Amino acid sequence: MATSTLNARNLERLGAPALAELLIEVANGHGAIKRRLRLALADATGPGEIANQVRKRIATIGRARSNLDWRQLRALIADLATQHAAIAGPLATADPVAAHDLLWEFLKLADRLFDRTDDSAGRLLDLFHAAVADLGRLAQAADVPPDKLADRMFDALTGPTRGQYDGLVAALAPRLGADGLIRLNAAIAAWAVATPVADDRDMPPGIGATGIARVATRRAAVARIVGERIADATGNVDAYIAQQPERTRRQPLVATAIARRLLAAGRAEAAMAAIDAADTSRLAYVPPEHDSVRLDILEALGRHAEAQAFRWDRFTAVLHAGHLRDHLRRLPDFDDFEAEQRALALVESYPDAHAALAFLTAWPAYDRAARMVLARPKHFDGDRYEVLADAADLLDGAHPLAATLLRRTMIDFTLRTARAARYAHAGRHLRECAAADTRIADYGALPDHATYAATLHRTHERKTAFWQAAAV
Repeated sequence: MATSTLNARNLERLGAPALAELLIEVANGHGAIKRRLRLALADATGPGEIANQVRKRIATIGRARSNLDWRQLRALIADLATQHAAIAGPLATADPVAAHDLLWEFLKLADRLFDRTDDSAGRLLDLFHAAVADLGRLAQAADVPPDKLADRMFDALTGPTRGQYDGLVAALAPRLGADGLIRLNAAIAAWAVATPVADDRDMPPGIGATGIARVATRRAAVARIVGERIADATGNVDAYIAQQPERTRRQPLVATAIARRLLAAGRAEAAMAAIDAADTSRLAYVPPEHDSVRLDILEALGRHAEAQAFRWDRFTAVLHAGHLRDHLRRLPDFDDFEAEQRALALVESYPDAHAALAFLTAWPAYDRAARMVLARPKHFDGDRYEVLADAADLLDGAHPLAATLLRRTMIDFTLRTARAARYAHAGRHLRECAAADTRIADYGALPDHATYAATLHRTHERKTAFWQAAAV
């Protein structure tokens, strides 16, 4: 039976002429739809017309200069995704050489677009990274000579960039091969040490001695990064290490990166030497990657007891739940329960009450968390709502008194410091305290809800926004 439900089968009944008229009507005033239709027509015409349509659109986008708000950015990303799909899809299938060339033109748009909009969410950059990944496939399909590809990569990597070429070396290394990578590396290295001159493209007009030094520093950084990526692409750990200045190899993140690569290459002893060389003595916070790589190295060397001791030490130092779980998982049956209880008891007395509360509620160990809250009420800061509010919600069901104490701590801070922006939250917390009151049989040394609310009213009677929120 005929139906008006919108689906492809029912629309086919309208016939091509009627559908064409409808599409024209819908497309009027909708540029994105018109562009999709033009690409569909171009696909039916042939690869030359697809390339022509995409090239014109890229040129139009590149000429625009107006700033884009978030709505316009969303439309632009959809438009760029359509052009990318046309290049990497039908055009790549029909004419990979043209598709490869167009994708390079597409990537050049990034330099202008990032000046026109805020891409703090990284959606625009993700789109260009996807295009870079497609370059590798298209370079192979187009049979691009490695020397020409290396020259093109040199131009991209040494020119203006906003991060769109981050994955370029990895994507194109298979097509470049050893000779192409050597050519690229040599060209970048020579460019890095060459004295900048006035007509270089990365030399702004009228630049002084300080500016020239800044350009030279940038070039050295680019050469190091490209050298690292070439080393990774070829699996040459020693070449990667050679890119790191001696003075930086003791920095924890650099030492970790070196050690990880040495370990992956089966050189566990050298990896341990690299990680041991890291200077963490002046760090208040050791990067998790540093600890993780050290543990991997210890396990690879068969030093399992040392790895277990390290897990426990790092847990006790920073309350790292992952280290504790790994430690417990490697213990014999029944020993793990005793170790877990010892660990949770340590957390209860941990100096940073907020870190301890977050750990216990996430583990979860609600009984211990509630007991700690009631035992250490003055250790909590009402300004730490990102910890206290979540903990109160989690404890509310089985431990309403502990949840109430945490909510009162946030209420008291908000009203005492007159944080008007938080009055709505504080009012909600007071309502939650009232709801929990019927489930609290004994407040102990704390005032009951009626007494607490009355005291608040006497002290903060004029904070009407809070009281209005509390009464909702």
